[in-house]
Amino acid sequence: MAEPEYIVESECETTEKEKSLSASSEVVIGIDIGTSHCSVAVWNGSEVELLKNARNQPLIRFDVPVDNDIPLGEVNYHLSHKHERLSGASILNMKRLIGRIDTDRVVHAYKNFPFLVQTLDMGVRPFIAALVNNVWKSTTPEEVLALYLAELRIMAESKLKRRIKDVVLCIPVSFSRFQLTRIERACTIAGLHVLRLMPEPAAVALLYAQQQQHMLRDNTGRVSKRIALVFNMGAGYCDVAVADIDGGVTEIKALSGSEIGGEDLLENMMRHLLPSFDELDIKSMGLLRVAIQKAIHELSFQRSVQIDVDLGNGSKLCKEVKREEFEEVNKFIFCESEILIVQCMLDADVNVKDLTDVIVVGGCSCIPKIRHLVENLCEREIYEGMDPLIAAVYGIALEGALTSGIKDPFGDVDLLNSQVTTLGIGIRANRSEFVPVIPRNTTMPVHKEMIFTTVRDNQTEALIVVYEGEPETEDENHLLGYFKITGIPPALEGVPEINVGMDINASNELSVLARVIIPGSRQPVVPVMELKMPTVDDGHSCCAEVLARAYGPTLDSMTVRRKNHSI
Repeated sequence: MAEPEYIVESECETTEKEKSLSASSEVVIGIDIGTSHCSVAVWNGSEVELLKNARNQPLIRFDVPVDNDIPLGEVNYHLSHKHERLSGASILNMKRLIGRIDTDRVVHAYKNFPFLVQTLDMGVRPFIAALVNNVWKSTTPEEVLALYLAELRIMAESKLKRRIKDVVLCIPVSFSRFQLTRIERACTIAGLHVLRLMPEPAAVALLYAQQQQHMLRDNTGRVSKRIALVFNMGAGYCDVAVADIDGGVTEIKALSGSEIGGEDLLENMMRHLLPSFDELDIKSMGLLRVAIQKAIHELSFQRSVQIDVDLGNGSKLCKEVKREEFEEVNKFIFCESEILIVQCMLDADVNVKDLTDVIVVGGCSCIPKIRHLVENLCEREIYEGMDPLIAAVYGIALEGALTSGIKDPFGDVDLLNSQVTTLGIGIRANRSEFVPVIPRNTTMPVHKEMIFTTVRDNQTEALIVVYEGEPETEDENHLLGYFKITGIPPALEGVPEINVGMDINASNELSVLARVIIPGSRQPVVPVMELKMPTVDDGHSCCAEVLARAYGPTLDSMTVRRKNHSI
């Protein structure tokens, strides 16, 4: 098969001088991995260029069809009809399944997708398969993503006429460290080296900072310091960021996010219009999804829409749906979106009067209810200076230029940005309580320490169990790893000091160390323990259960409690 020709879209022609500048340094591509679509961009020395596929599409559907046992990938493969991808032979929307276990709510929602998802509800990876020649062929979300990323890399190499190995990617705010490791693993399989994983609204904030810098340079009278709220809602995730922009410096003040998005809007409407849709076969399920997806899109531009779909076997769905009905069915999703905005502003210690601009991006940005709730909450009109569907990939391409250390004599990427932790990281202490050592929304890089102690007399061992999450959602926190400190000198309860330190570097890599000190001694009494985390791989829920089963009632007595001071 002949290699397809790839096209690059640019706002203006690139000069030979600029091309030579780009060619003299390592090219880093930026990829926005969406739930339903992906996009790729690169900094060419003077501006961001958006890569298009062979069908001249800048937004490439994230589907991987399987034909004759060979995964083809939607980047190059053309489906003759949109219903084909919903026939069971195509794996789609894998981003939401990356790094999730079979007890997860999101995984169970995928049982309504037109491919096979099976669960045992025991905290392990779900079984996923595509229907090929009447045979279910199993795969994993990481394998699907790796294949897709490999095709995106080939696409970029074809246009740029050079080997691509480095990449920066957009990720949802709510992604756990397990999910980040799965993304990195898929990139490695695809022949890509990850330089940075950046939250999607933070990438949009970086693009906004560059735009403001250009306006300042063009003497448009804009003030230098600005505070922007970025609201990003796509098919699978909803993220919010508050960013402080001063010249070319972007400081992310706070992030909040959740796994709600367009897929939830779609499933709610499917269940509302056809409560028994779980009983449909794969083909009928695909037809129903296509019809309701189309209706939701049309409701963004008209007050009502007629749905007429033949589901086969004499079953039809014929109904007029009004925008108000759609909004009522999904009021919980919209309420959750509002909560994310309020929480993010509270975490950033910002009120609506402090906001300079409000930016709404993502695939759901055209939904009137979304736009109205953001405008009402923030008391601002929505910023119209960027394309909401490609803003994130433009921002991540800028981050790629910054990460690569590209020389920029024109000052177009004279930008700096700081990131924050998206989830808290701490240990099990105080009789099964989650105690954060590094709180959520802490600026990175960061090193923090906290003092713990023993919970009983003559305790000679301590089990350090590390979690990622928040105290108020303890049951949903992720187990990152654990280790045991042995050889603690016998002493009264509360005398030994167990210093637990956590370090996150600029690349968001986590190290955990622990040392035991007896008051009056300057040196640790046992060797210092230091580990890179996460150390627990698949089935972290199983690991937590095994910990409890193995140690039983002694588990609490082997953990620690927080002392009344920290470092």
